[in-house]
Amino acid sequence: MHAPVLVLKDSLKRESGTKVHHANIQASKAVADIIRTTLGPRSMLKMLLDASGGIVVTNDGNAILRELDLAHPAAKSMIELSRTQDEEVGDGTTSVIVLAGEMLHVAEAFIEKNYHPTVICRAYNKALEDAIAVLDKIAMSIDVKDRATMLGLVKSCIGTKFTSQFGDLIADLAIDATQTVGVDLGQGLREVDIKKYIKVEKVPGGQLEDSKVLKGVMINKDVVAPGKMKRKIVNPRIILLDCPLEYKKGENQTNAELVKEEDWEVLLKMEEEYIESLCLQILKFKPDLVVTEKGLSDLACHYLSKAGVSAIRRVRKTDNNRIAKASGAVIVNRPDELQESDVGTGAGLFEVKKIGDEFFAFIVDCKDPKACTVLLRGASKDLLNEVERNLQDAMSVARNIIKNPKLVPGGGATELTVSATLKQKSSSVEGIEKVGRMKLLLLLLKPYHVLWHKIVELM
Repeated sequence: MHAPVLVLKDSLKRESGTKVHHANIQASKAVADIIRTTLGPRSMLKMLLDASGGIVVTNDGNAILRELDLAHPAAKSMIELSRTQDEEVGDGTTSVIVLAGEMLHVAEAFIEKNYHPTVICRAYNKALEDAIAVLDKIAMSIDVKDRATMLGLVKSCIGTKFTSQFGDLIADLAIDATQTVGVDLGQGLREVDIKKYIKVEKVPGGQLEDSKVLKGVMINKDVVAPGKMKRKIVNPRIILLDCPLEYKKGENQTNAELVKEEDWEVLLKMEEEYIESLCLQILKFKPDLVVTEKGLSDLACHYLSKAGVSAIRRVRKTDNNRIAKASGAVIVNRPDELQESDVGTGAGLFEVKKIGDEFFAFIVDCKDPKACTVLLRGASKDLLNEVERNLQDAMSVARNIIKNPKLVPGGGATELTVSATLKQKSSSVEGIEKVGRMKLLLLLLKPYHVLWHKIVELM
């Protein structure tokens, strides 16, 4: 007989069968129990220490689970579920974990009766199809142009969160921001890209009521030469660059051997002439503001300030894209490729202001901005971080409504309607596993009842 071939290390243990199913379910239920108390109007905030030693105070399911360091694979997949919900929908990260925990708890009884997991999964998929069909049937169309309706919808999403105590403030900010960056795709469709074109700028100090949506862009930068360049320009002509305004350095380490003393002067003069030609190519379009993502040398700064042009350097790529969307400018890779159509004239005001200890550049009062900045003020960083999380949820809900303007009833009514429909459907299931699936679909009502009872209990 041949000796057994060892694939795994001796120290590793392999488990299979029903024991593993039960262990996975218990781990998933443990994750659901961690954030169960953050659901509903009486939900409590959790205080956590993050990996860097900072404090996180939140009742957002995804933010809490993100800080957990788990080893169990089933528990990790629950956290992945919450992350996916946050990326795709933006809200409901706690509800989805609680519901998943309850569904696994329901399935445990069937595993004990020796039902195969694939049979249970098929029944769940059938129940999902039926549930989606019911939701489509009971959904009501809404008018996204009706401000009062939109405000009520967004407020319902942040009603159980920290910022609900500040009234309509966060809901107003979310609606204004999403409606600003919305782009018509035709055939009644609108695209709202929150991640790319809405920047949330948190500045500690002041009151939360001072927060506002800017009709333009705000960046944490000052002009290159504050004493020589203007800090306030009305109706500026803006040029955006993606190249350095300084002498080109060699790709690798470059050595130059000079024989005569005059050669050094020639080399310096060539550098100066190169930078001067770059600046002249820009200045012939009569800009008021030049923004570049790369460096800007002292000599280029001198030529620009002499011509009365303000400049900002080393701006992030994402910020430059937002300025382009807000002002109507086009980002240019080389100054010799500049055209009149690349100059942005859509901004009404460029101004540099000092808030706290830092300078911020504002490009605001834009004619038709397709990018905006939400300026958040507040007492502390922890407060601002939680307000930002609530604002992101509210903006995601507003985006979802704009993309698909349908609404289902709340207060557990939708859950009970789905529950009742599943009960009816379970009696008409055909096939080999008719009995099993019938019982299972009846038991699938339980998570919806549990969620509804939880909502009622916390009111």
